[in-house]
Amino acid sequence: MKFNRVSNRSFNQLRDFEIIRNFTNQAAGSVFVKAGNTYVLCTATIVENVPDFVKKHVDCGWVTAEYSMLPSATKIRSNRESVYGRQTGRSQEIQRFIGRSIRSMFDLRLLGARTIHFDCDVIQADGGTRCASVTGSCVAAFDAVSYLLNNSLISKNPICNNIAAVSVGKSKKQLLLDMDYLEDCNCDVDMNVVMDSKGRFIEIQATGEKSLLSRDDINSMLDLAQEGISKLINIQKECFN
Repeated sequence: MKFNRVSNRSFNQLRDFEIIRNFTNQAAGSVFVKAGNTYVLCTATIVENVPDFVKKHVDCGWVTAEYSMLPSATKIRSNRESVYGRQTGRSQEIQRFIGRSIRSMFDLRLLGARTIHFDCDVIQADGGTRCASVTGSCVAAFDAVSYLLNNSLISKNPICNNIAAVSVGKSKKQLLLDMDYLEDCNCDVDMNVVMDSKGRFIEIQATGEKSLLSRDDINSMLDLAQEGISKLINIQKECFN
């Protein structure tokens, strides 16, 4: 049975994906990501210290992330989390997901006793915000490290590989790559996958929303995610040309 997507995309087609580097002037890395109608600003700021729990490791750096959705990013206005002094559980979970993913890019020993802080601010949300954040932050990481190298703050490149993330779903027995909000809300199974440029998995989040997952389902979804992530990594590399 052929599944007709509202966007008229094929089941294995990414949304229109655009990466704009150097989007703002102040951060060492600043990337604006457009994944269909999802827009995320990813910035990387260098801080010349590390958290207390890292200080016991001599000359070891740290990489962390924060995630926030602007009040007008969705049709129904959400409260600005900073005003109320605490984040929602969803935002905390997503920023940990982003932080773990970006840390996998780095040999933290080569970063020195400093932190690269990634801020991912969702300007407009239409599904896949965490995946767009990871993919954009990867590019911001390269720009931040270039700043460190060009200013002789580090002597070796601490980045080991590119990473990217994409969502995969299953709806009415049809697999779907890179779902928008309506597809995500109505799918039977959804999955977020992070991989590196060597084809290794960094993080897999899978949930049976309306049906359970078989081993064959998981294998097929991972194959589709790998196909999409390979395309995203090529887009990342092209934006440096």
